Amino acid sequence: MEQLKTIGRELAIGSHGGWGQSKEFLDLVKSIGEARSKAEEDRIILREVESLRRRIAEPDVPRRKMKDYIIRLVYAEMLGHDASFGYIHAVKMTHHDALPLKRTGYLAVTLFLSEDHDLIILIVNTIQKDLRSDNYLVVCAALAAVCKLINEETIPAVLPQVVDLLAHPKEAVRKKAVMALHRFYQRSPASVSHLVSNFRKRLCDSDPGVMGATLCPLFDLISADGNSYKDLVISFVGILKQVAERRLPKTYDYHQMAAPFIQIKLLKILALLGSGDKQASGHMYNVLGDIFRKSEQSSNIGNAVLYETICCVSSIYPNAKLLEAAAEATSKFLKSDSHNLKYMGVDALGRLIRINPDTAEEHQLAVIDCLEDPDDTLKRKTFELLYKMTKSTNVEVIVNRMIEYMINISDNHYKTEIASRCVELAEQFAPTNEWFIQTMNKVFEHAGDLVNVRVAHNLMRLIAEGFGEDDEGAESQLRSSAVDSYLRILREPKLPSLFLQVICWVLGEYGTADGKYSAAYIIGKLCDVTEALLCDDTVKAYAISAIMKICAFEIAEGRKVEMLPECQSLIDELSTSHSTDLQQRAYELQAFLCLESQAVERVMPLDASCEDIEIDKNLTFLKDFVQQSIENGARPYIPESERSGMSNVSNFKSQYQHEASSHMLRFEAYELPRPSPAHVIPQVSVPTPIADLVPVPETTYNSKTSQASKLPSVTDASSAAHGLKLHLDGVQRRWGRPTYSSSSGPSSTTSTEKTTNGVTHIDGVSSQPRDKLNESRRQQPEVSAEKQKLAASLFGGSAGKTEKKATSTQRAPKGNTRNAERPGATRSVSPETSKEKAAPSVPDLLDLGEPNPTSTTIVDPFKQLEGLVGPTPVPSPLDNSVKTSGLETPDLMAAVYTDLPPSGSSSGSLGSTIGDMYSADKTSNTATSAPSIKKGPFPQDSLRKDARARQVGVTPTGNNPNLFKDLLG
Repeated sequence: MEQLKTIGRELAIGSHGGWGQSKEFLDLVKSIGEARSKAEEDRIILREVESLRRRIAEPDVPRRKMKDYIIRLVYAEMLGHDASFGYIHAVKMTHHDALPLKRTGYLAVTLFLSEDHDLIILIVNTIQKDLRSDNYLVVCAALAAVCKLINEETIPAVLPQVVDLLAHPKEAVRKKAVMALHRFYQRSPASVSHLVSNFRKRLCDSDPGVMGATLCPLFDLISADGNSYKDLVISFVGILKQVAERRLPKTYDYHQMAAPFIQIKLLKILALLGSGDKQASGHMYNVLGDIFRKSEQSSNIGNAVLYETICCVSSIYPNAKLLEAAAEATSKFLKSDSHNLKYMGVDALGRLIRINPDTAEEHQLAVIDCLEDPDDTLKRKTFELLYKMTKSTNVEVIVNRMIEYMINISDNHYKTEIASRCVELAEQFAPTNEWFIQTMNKVFEHAGDLVNVRVAHNLMRLIAEGFGEDDEGAESQLRSSAVDSYLRILREPKLPSLFLQVICWVLGEYGTADGKYSAAYIIGKLCDVTEALLCDDTVKAYAISAIMKICAFEIAEGRKVEMLPECQSLIDELSTSHSTDLQQRAYELQAFLCLESQAVERVMPLDASCEDIEIDKNLTFLKDFVQQSIENGARPYIPESERSGMSNVSNFKSQYQHEASSHMLRFEAYELPRPSPAHVIPQVSVPTPIADLVPVPETTYNSKTSQASKLPSVTDASSAAHGLKLHLDGVQRRWGRPTYSSSSGPSSTTSTEKTTNGVTHIDGVSSQPRDKLNESRRQQPEVSAEKQKLAASLFGGSAGKTEKKATSTQRAPKGNTRNAERPGATRSVSPETSKEKAAPSVPDLLDLGEPNPTSTTIVDPFKQLEGLVGPTPVPSPLDNSVKTSGLETPDLMAAVYTDLPPSGSSSGSLGSTIGDMYSADKTSNTATSAPSIKKGPFPQDSLRKDARARQVGVTPTGNNPNLFKDLLG
């Protein structure tokens, strides 16, 4: 009877507005739900937003109405309309003492504002006050807002209070406090690095909800560093066993499954901890076997737990019985009628065949059914499985299937992925050279320009070098078959640009090598290629270079080259092209035809596309020229790294950005100024045109920042009496001779090692015999002969043993040390050879880029010139602060390249202690260092220096810090 009265009261409230909401709000929701188009919905929301804008601006709006207005604004904001005029009212509502208004304000603020919004600073104080509230509902609302609104700058303001809430008597508060710390770790791991021990302690919380919330931050920590949490394996196994035995309250069950989400998270953690660790995996075998036996496959959540168990078994150290149970569960997935379960089965099978490739043979017909399924997602997943199980015996069938599927799809992204996989499998498991050429032609023809450029270079390199065999006849046959196939393909009306580049290169290299085709025929085909693709300058460049190679062969053999009319018209057209590259190639071809056979043979030797190219990185051939120019009075080259003014102006922007990014709010009190020294020096008024007075501790002042700072001054003495010093960093020095300096910071490299799973099977873990062991071996339905033939091609028959991919027996593609020729004018350059051999690029004397940050110590070039230009008087140290006068020649280079004081760095250490719930006292200290930030020089002065440097004929560069030294030898 009492329940009926309650229901009646709720229905009465609902008829008058509904559970505290106004009738206007319910009408708004109803009208939006009945809208028949997006335009009608937008009109309703815009009308509502304008109405709320007027009502909120009215004075003395009652709290109840303001709450309703804010909720309606939230509704409008969630539908994509701007309600920014109500943000400040939502912030004000968080300050109310009434719980409904405060919770509504926090809800609205978390939906309205982002973590970097300007209004965040207005609610930090409110959050701090609410975290200390006696009402745990207020604390929970504040913690929910903390997870959404607190950014990296404001974490220190609330972190101590959140840590204190981990010991709150209410389990809901402890759970939300763990979630808040996890959010802090995701935003700024360094801010909570000293609080990791709290996660270990909360793992033993009496409430399962707090324990389950702790698994999420522990999963992130274990993913980053699993070795530090190996001692928790037994604890995780014990928790998983209790959950599997249904020792948790019934409230954690979901579809008759005991705490499935906690089980899934625990299985993921155990998969990380047991990877490659035999001892840790041994503790997991029993509980994983229990999960396989007790799993429920009648619901989706039960299948999810079973799938995660299969993933865990395939990740830890292998066990024969567990792998057998995982294969049986995978078989049930593959035989299901649900596409989702089939997808899970194909993915699980792909994980199992990495440990035991024979597992795939038992499910070959199920894989064929998935391959022919109309579901595109399932078909793609099956292709991933076939890609993993490819070997030399089934590569032809799998690659042909992939190419057929690639032809029929329109998704360019996945078509690119399929093409790259086909190329990789063809390069690794090609049975014959002819099949490899035909497969690559199909990929280029149907994938077009979606194929990676590196694939084209690898194809040209393989044709030039062969497959690593010493049989010259086989390589000649490979090249001849490639030429024949490409001449046939040229009859197609439309071909991709990248494929035409490969065709032009192959015809230019080997079109007339075997004498089967005449030079005039090949040149005519190349001219037809340029006419077929009028807008592609790259294809024209490849074609004109191929014509040049064919002409070189004919001239080297002593035969006269007959220039076809279409070829001559092509040369004339390219000579007047807007592309300077095409013009250069055309002029080079014209000059090439006038050379003698000996010169042609030296410029473009026969079959030299794979020869190594030696590059003189030090430009020693210019040594005599530079020496002679300096003797004749030329100015020596000064690298940009030695010009302190230019290097500092290039670093000014980066330092400014670093200062802006490192700015954070600080909540600690300001430090008191240190007392002035006991001795007092008389005050002397000295004008200081540039002075930035800041309090600096006496012990931290670095007196080595400049040479002039070593001399005592009256200004320093007077400012020291007040604990103040001048900031002279970045101030241009007006007096003294120029100096050259360079800085190099030490670098340290760290390396991490990971272990992989072994393949040795472990025995000794008992499992009960099951009557369902032979369930998968029931009588199979009749299978068509076509499917049986396809299965035999993919899996090698039912009795055949699968062949492992052994890299030592297969001919893997060679590294990209030498690749095919670039469409250049020289015969001996391949497309990738010059890139790899010339990795340290030749210094560009006209480079105006930024200085190289990893510069080595620079030697003073004027000391190296002492033997060339005569001795130079060495000034005394005191002369640095005195300006010389007289009849001396003004030093223009000294005015341009004035040295600035080097920057310094400071480091500090931060210690952190991490407790262990199972060990006595385990501590670890983490030392971090933060370089000090210093402002750079004034950019206008540096730019004026750059202009004066160009007037005297010195061009800055950032790539040649040691070029002057190299030129002097």
